Amino acid sequence: MNEALTRVTSDQLRALYRQVYRGELECPFDRRALLCRGLNPQAEACDILFGLGEQGVRAVIASVLAERERHG
Repeated sequence: MNEALTRVTSDQLRALYRQVYRGELECPFDRRALLCRGLNPQAEACDILFGLGEQGVRAVIASVLAERERHG
């Protein structure tokens, strides 16, 4: 079963989004790129983002955060 981003906290997703937005994390990225930045929880649970371009990563993260806020 793919848990997608359910194991990544909203704060962790926001931090990842900021790094992508600022160009600190180049897309597409992989597990190793996240591990090298100390983003271990994200590296273990963000498979769905691997291989996506910047717009794709930002869109997925923004959608997940919006959905979480909507459902409180």
